[in-house]
Amino acid sequence: MNLLEARGLGKAFGGVTVLQGIDFDLQAGEVHALMGENGAGKSTLMKILAGVHAADTGEILLDGKPVRLSSPREAQDLGIALIHQELQLMPDLSAAANVFIGRERRRTGWRLDHTRQLADTQVIFERLGLSLDPRRAVGTLSVAQQQMVEIAKALSLKARVLIMDEPTAALNPEEVEELFRVVRQVRAEGVGIVYISHKMDELRRIADRVTVLRDGRLIATQDMAGAEMDELIRLMVGRELQQTAHAAPDLSAAPVVLEARRLSRGRAVREASFTLRRGEILGLAGLMGAGRTELARLVFGADRRDGGDRRDGGDVLVNGKPADIRSPADAVRHGIAYLSEDRKGLGLATGLDVEANLLMPSLARFTGALGHIDRRAGQSAAQAFVQRLGIKTPSLGQTVARLSGGNQQKIALAKWLLRDCDILIVDEPTRGIDVGAKAEIHRLLRELAAAGKALIVISSELPELLGLAHRILVMCEGRISGELSAAEATQEALMALATRRETEPA
Repeated sequence: MNLLEARGLGKAFGGVTVLQGIDFDLQAGEVHALMGENGAGKSTLMKILAGVHAADTGEILLDGKPVRLSSPREAQDLGIALIHQELQLMPDLSAAANVFIGRERRRTGWRLDHTRQLADTQVIFERLGLSLDPRRAVGTLSVAQQQMVEIAKALSLKARVLIMDEPTAALNPEEVEELFRVVRQVRAEGVGIVYISHKMDELRRIADRVTVLRDGRLIATQDMAGAEMDELIRLMVGRELQQTAHAAPDLSAAPVVLEARRLSRGRAVREASFTLRRGEILGLAGLMGAGRTELARLVFGADRRDGGDRRDGGDVLVNGKPADIRSPADAVRHGIAYLSEDRKGLGLATGLDVEANLLMPSLARFTGALGHIDRRAGQSAAQAFVQRLGIKTPSLGQTVARLSGGNQQKIALAKWLLRDCDILIVDEPTRGIDVGAKAEIHRLLRELAAAGKALIVISSELPELLGLAHRILVMCEGRISGELSAAEATQEALMALATRRETEPA
């Protein structure tokens, strides 16, 4: 008998069908992966199973018996817990307080029993093999540790079904291994796990079965052991993805458009020097905390203190001339753009529409002397980039938050292309987007380089850098620990440089 089963689930929003006739089942003690492009219906199915949305058609069975899930609380009471990609924790409260939020341990009356709450949390942490102090504020924990607190919270609910949405999106390789250890342990205790991810290599290692959705329909369910990755991708996107052979042209004669000389900021970035040539994709690799994003933000003039620059030292040159970059506005005036890894928090105004986001960096171009904005010209320019980048949106008036992750990333890129920046720093360009959108982003980056733009691409996915970059710089503990050409670079060589410590010889 299945632990959890969905039969013929359907759901529509505003007359648009997002799920149609979905059959899905989960067994006790298995990891069942859910795959599909952004917009395939994964999130809607997940939220129906967790009681966030009610299905329009179909039924859900738990232990073979029909159940009604009209709220997340009802789902939790039945042992179904959802861990969102964007963790639902209160950073100022302790780990123990977060584990039992809304279900606090109490003495007689309304007095909280902090001692019991800490002890009960410690028992769950020990069950998971975690050396984590339940008194620590969640805001002081790493993302990986916060994931563990979410899992502990689910177990405190006596969850029998655990739904995990992109749990490794912000984790480094070591943290992924720790998460997998905990997932395997929970699975061994008989918990059924629905695991949503775009990362094929991870699913091969952790999942027992895989279900593929496309355009709101069930396409296939297979045992992961016998599944071919290329076939799964074809099922997801409904087409063969063209694999572009990575050619690394000789760019030694191309002009240097950006140069950093001994850039430093505390221990985050220490005497980093590099060059970037026209038409080049320069990869930036390293483990989480190595200083990659900090270096990018330093070049872009972000993280400014009140009254001045946060750089401790060093210089930036653009087209061979010193550039006094003390703010992002200074960087943009020098033709430098930065696409943050946090596209929702820092890269886009998701509550505004597509047109507003595309035009935001370029408003001066469409504004007359009296402050009047030429809406017709702005709309024409925005529509041109929607078509050029293949952004899928009903209209320029569509709210960005309602678009898929891949289309949001295209908008974040398009706004800087409309601004006509020649130097693009792209931080984690494909984080959280599906394989089809990832291939499109890769194609766009290659086309931009071929057209003469210069790009710095920061990525935690080594295969992505190996497939895109002409050269790769590797950072470790705030320093650039090595440089490899496309011909020299391998995952092993990159990891060796990424884990090199200061005491080791260069």
